Amino acid sequence: MTEPIELVLLSNSRLEPKPHNGLLTYNPTIELYAGAAGSKTLQIWRSNGQIVTKSSQRGEKDSVEALRWKADGQFLAVGWSDGVVRLMGLETNKAVHQMQICQARRSRITCIGWARNNARMRQDSTASSATPVEDRIPHNLLQSIKKTAVDLPRELTFLEVETALPKLSPLPASGGSGDDSFVFTTRASLEFLFQPFVPRDSDRVDVMIVGTEDGQIHVSIYDSFIIGAFQYGLPQPSEKNVHLQLYHHASHSDLSTHMLVFKPSGQGKTSAIYLVPMDLTFIHSSPENLSLLASKTTTLQKLLRYVKQVQMHMIHEWQSTRELPTRFLNSINETLRESGNYGEMSIGQAMYHSVVTGHTFPEVREWLVDQLAERGHKRWDKAVVSGLQALRGLVHENLIPALERIGIILSRLLGIARFHESKAETGFTSAQITRIMDVVSCLMLVGNKILLIVMEELELFQSFSIWLRHEIDRLASSSLTDELTEKEATMEHGKILAYIQLYMSSSPLRHYLNNIPADNSENGRQQAEGGSSLLELLSKQLKKQDTGQSDESIFAQVEFLCGYLDDKADAIFEGIAEAEKRSVRFGQPTPIELESGISKFDVVVSTIPSSDTSHASTYTALTTEEEESSVYIFRTAMDVLNGISGSVTTEISYIVLSDGKVLDLKFLYDDSLLVLWAAKDQPLRLIRIPHKSDDLGYQPYSPGVKMTPHTLSNEQISSVFPNMTVPCEPGFVPAQMEVKGASSERGKIPPRVCLLGSDSQTYKVFALPEDSSGKPTEA
Repeated sequence: MTEPIELVLLSNSRLEPKPHNGLLTYNPTIELYAGAAGSKTLQIWRSNGQIVTKSSQRGEKDSVEALRWKADGQFLAVGWSDGVVRLMGLETNKAVHQMQICQARRSRITCIGWARNNARMRQDSTASSATPVEDRIPHNLLQSIKKTAVDLPRELTFLEVETALPKLSPLPASGGSGDDSFVFTTRASLEFLFQPFVPRDSDRVDVMIVGTEDGQIHVSIYDSFIIGAFQYGLPQPSEKNVHLQLYHHASHSDLSTHMLVFKPSGQGKTSAIYLVPMDLTFIHSSPENLSLLASKTTTLQKLLRYVKQVQMHMIHEWQSTRELPTRFLNSINETLRESGNYGEMSIGQAMYHSVVTGHTFPEVREWLVDQLAERGHKRWDKAVVSGLQALRGLVHENLIPALERIGIILSRLLGIARFHESKAETGFTSAQITRIMDVVSCLMLVGNKILLIVMEELELFQSFSIWLRHEIDRLASSSLTDELTEKEATMEHGKILAYIQLYMSSSPLRHYLNNIPADNSENGRQQAEGGSSLLELLSKQLKKQDTGQSDESIFAQVEFLCGYLDDKADAIFEGIAEAEKRSVRFGQPTPIELESGISKFDVVVSTIPSSDTSHASTYTALTTEEEESSVYIFRTAMDVLNGISGSVTTEISYIVLSDGKVLDLKFLYDDSLLVLWAAKDQPLRLIRIPHKSDDLGYQPYSPGVKMTPHTLSNEQISSVFPNMTVPCEPGFVPAQMEVKGASSERGKIPPRVCLLGSDSQTYKVFALPEDSSGKPTEA
């Protein structure tokens, strides 16, 4: 009998508070783990137990329902009781993406699956069957050709232009609104969100599957691009009319068909589960277009969110700029009206009079000296200058760079639309993209107009502010000093008068940065849809403004343009999603029914790919509450032709592991089933079962038919299967196990076994031994 290998302890932590419902998961590529620290708080720890971040929702009213790391460990998907899946980045404790899955109290999130597909698999396998390139190229040319790119169209397709543009700047911490108010406020979070495109990512499609209690299946790709929701039910006529909910999800990177595991809705423990293939044929049929489309549209979604926050900040800064001066001016205007000596004269006319004649009305003198004074002037100056400078920065450093990036992405989408011509294939037309580009052009024009006005207003206000301070000092002084006389000689009276006349009471920025009533916004949309180009409508409005004509149109308002841009972009996103949604189908279900409730289970998918047909096998391992020493392994085989699953056959292997107890079981890679096994008077063991081996005695499976088990003694368990002992102190009993494969994305990390104790606080992580290929070493 071979001596078992002892696992190496990597970390030993004590969790405070206990994970809610056992929600605890280890990052696949980084030494971090996340869990529900109590029901209301998400918490992320380092492997040494140090807390990295905490997060809760709405004053800790919502609870954590589900957790799942992305395959590369960059994002954590968190399902909350308000029906929203929030994606947490590693650089911030704020959600960088949010997806509304269901309505709170009507349903709840039950499962999150997140997998990665290799979109180039079909093309590569097809290319491999063609004539080798060496046989078609003369030998003397082969060496030089090998040094160059052999797929120039593909290289051009995924050529990144955005990296040549200046980086987006963070937004101020205050002034934003909504769920994204803090997402774009740090350089780290911006770089995390807008990471440069990596060429190898063009071959990958990250698919998220979210299930809810009412049986809905929500599919999204590339982090946050939502394909749509599906309601699955067993085919009719069916022996049982049961409502199902998603219980688990499994997939293989080279297979566009995913395996969904359902159970009857509303049940805690269940004795029956249903394996249902979900064919995502859009991954198989159009990997190149899908990769480009989804990556660009996801970036476009993030840029639109960024622009929306910039718009809010711009309006906030302008309102802040006007608020204090307006209060000052309203106060003196009211005083002038109450005096009854000057008719309808306003403070603007009174100041204009003072600049031209040097005479100051008594009420204005009193206001300048006693009310405004030096302190009020400083507040006025700071409010206007800081507000206009912030507005200038928002336009120059945030709005225009973001619009430039949006323009580049839209040009790529326009090329795709023109290439395919048919909306049915891509979900949008070139006319739709042209319309959005028209809106972006309007925003660019308005942004530059705002920039010019702000620069002019700043210049004029500085002259006005100097004069205003001079007037306060002159009127407060009993005699005219030489210093005051010298200052007066340097005054730029033309600029002072221009500011009083054009900016002081009513800035031209009001044509661009006012809040828009809903009725006006709707009327503007109707006019914009009337057939004329929005850019033409805007140009006409700007010409009227330049000539001093009155125009009530709102085409120059940033709030209207951003809202209209969002609406048009949403129509594109919905069209793309609908086109992909038509390519989703569900295959033949496989029921797995046992006599007692399932206590632990896991599912893995393996495949043998070929040019058109892939041979897929789904392995389901489980143990039941009444048969604690038994392991059931179901092998469900099917062929997948051109991305569509065919008929299904199921076999079973039924193993009894002596008189020990199976605490948990999990698949590692697609060739190893790790069974956590505890026997009396023996150390805790991890048994590796090669579940693909036909030596396990697979037999055809039919629900309800009793099977004869393969019963193994303790000695046979040690000799037939590789064994590993789990070193732990007496009294430690694992309640759940998680297994993670080896990773080299951020430094070499071995495959890991993560054990949560029955006290729900002791958390141990062990390293599995590896051979040179990265697979677990056999004992």
